[in-house]
Amino acid sequence: MQYKTENIRNICLLGHGGNGKTSFAEALLYYTKGTDRLGKIADGTTVCDFDPEETKRGSGISAALAPVEWKGNKINLIDTPGYFDYEGEVLQGLKAADAAAIVVSAKNNLHVGTEKAYKYCQKKNLPNIFVVTKIDEENGDFMKVYTALRQQFGMRVCALNYPVIGNGKVMGMIDLLKMTYRTVEGTNAKDNPIPPALEDTVKRLKDELNEALAETNEALMEKYFEEEPFTDEEVQTALSVGIRRRALLPVFSCSNLTLNGLESILNAMVEVLPSPTPAAESGNGVYIFKTVADTFGKISYFKVLCGTLKSGMTLTDTKTGLGEKFGHIYVMKGKKQQEVEELHAGDIGAATKLSAATESVLTSGVKLEVEPIEYPTPNLKMAITAKKKGDEEKISQGLQKMMEEDKTFTYSMDPETKEQILCGMGEAQIEVLCSRLKTRNGVEVELKAPRIAYRETIRKKVKVQGKHKKQSGGHGQYGDVWIEFEPCASEELVFEESIFGGAVPKNFFPAVEKGLREATAKGVLAGYPVVGLKATLVDGSYHDVDSSEMAFKTAAGIAFREGLPQAAPCILEPIGALKVQIPDGMMGDIIGDINKRRGQIMGMNPAADQGWTEVTAEIPLSETATYAIDLRSATRGRGVFTLDFLRYQEAPANIAEQVIAAAKVTE
Repeated sequence: MQYKTENIRNICLLGHGGNGKTSFAEALLYYTKGTDRLGKIADGTTVCDFDPEETKRGSGISAALAPVEWKGNKINLIDTPGYFDYEGEVLQGLKAADAAAIVVSAKNNLHVGTEKAYKYCQKKNLPNIFVVTKIDEENGDFMKVYTALRQQFGMRVCALNYPVIGNGKVMGMIDLLKMTYRTVEGTNAKDNPIPPALEDTVKRLKDELNEALAETNEALMEKYFEEEPFTDEEVQTALSVGIRRRALLPVFSCSNLTLNGLESILNAMVEVLPSPTPAAESGNGVYIFKTVADTFGKISYFKVLCGTLKSGMTLTDTKTGLGEKFGHIYVMKGKKQQEVEELHAGDIGAATKLSAATESVLTSGVKLEVEPIEYPTPNLKMAITAKKKGDEEKISQGLQKMMEEDKTFTYSMDPETKEQILCGMGEAQIEVLCSRLKTRNGVEVELKAPRIAYRETIRKKVKVQGKHKKQSGGHGQYGDVWIEFEPCASEELVFEESIFGGAVPKNFFPAVEKGLREATAKGVLAGYPVVGLKATLVDGSYHDVDSSEMAFKTAAGIAFREGLPQAAPCILEPIGALKVQIPDGMMGDIIGDINKRRGQIMGMNPAADQGWTEVTAEIPLSETATYAIDLRSATRGRGVFTLDFLRYQEAPANIAEQVIAAAKVTE
């Protein structure tokens, strides 16, 4: 069946992990007869959690599509992960959405994931509704969560239905717009009188709804104060306009088990949530918002921006200028592919065998630009090595391919330590990447904390001799230099000469410099590179026959090894510039933690979000190996940070001793 743009809804399911997003999508599919059974996460039978890693872990790790048909409309549900390690998947799902449903559990207070989901919608100016699930589970309390939503997000929050609970089960739903009480058995619905015991609660919720509706329109406000009833048309218009302007944030409740409440949610999705807006009036264009590149091939998920995409059509990649042929077009339901002949503007589909990357715009007859996704910066670094020698190339190939799917991790060689560094959002993401390396590429890996790239320097000036003399028959080897070593501010070795009377011929100066430069690669304390060093060649001697460039290069190295231990050598540690954004109430704990890590607080400034503060500090990088994990734990996922290299500075004596001792162990 083909769907016109006005009959399409693209709705991103957001919320904290475990709040019921995937079960909600499963219930909608079953209720609309999109599936013939109600899949369960525990059994690994849901439509959206189909990846082997998802079924193994019992939670979503990637965005999945689940199209639902309702009253001649197509609702493309985009089920996103609720755990913070997979924020990139959420951002990709939001890019294809025109509205969002933030799923909240009735069993708990509001989670951090709910706050983050709201901020995503607020930043994108994306209309959203709230869906309260698990109302029929033990400790489920719709009114508690509804009240918390109003306290957190204001009086724009208003309930559109209310669950009737009896003996721990959802008996039915009261529709607060129509003021009807409907029960559902299976997929059969029935209208009933509102229970007298709930009349006061229902009246209060209805008044809150009417007040929120009145805020969207001056004429409705007058009617509200004069206690005149709103017409159905006025209510429908106020809902549509208010939701699109984010002046209304409706709350629905439902049972994913008994299916009560789903009908009113589906009706709202097609009646008051917006359809897509084509990006242009003419031409054809698609935007690739997600890529899956596994052992079975590459699937590109796209949204049709304008026109009609037809099977066999060729569009041009605006980044590369290359043509991309859509040999087959699919509609995805979880992992299942249904081939279609065409998709209209606003619809979401998938194609195989495209070379275009994620975020590519493909067009024909029209010029389109799409604002790039702002992915978060990964901050958890781990050194990764193959358990089996010779598998290093498999790691590189596997991770490079996975980077087509996931834009929130990096993989690179550290030029200082020569370690392969995997940098991700958190432990779970890195664990999944390693698991996929094993299943997709047949390589097992080991992870450890990355080595810290220390430096060495000197603190006083010394003058030493370096003499190399060797006789072994025939020509011997002779080089003799006197060199002054002293501290300076340069990262690179500063070499000068101050020779009088030809004690060392000029043609040997380059050899002396080369010998010193090679020597600075390995310091005398722990073998780290030496910085802040000035060396001046002041004297020496040579032999007409036995002197050579190699002999003077060797003599310079001897002078280095003899002189630096006398020049008060010390260890330098890398210092990072840390910026942490946290809620004001958590500031004391975070500052205390930074101090424990030998950090120095440099300032505190109001952050962009009200009630938040940005703390700036300078901190040794050796103290931040687990900071990404620890900050998330301390702030329950709220805190975010950036950490950039700033400079090197002298390490405290106890730290220097530890570094030197560790170097001796690895020798």
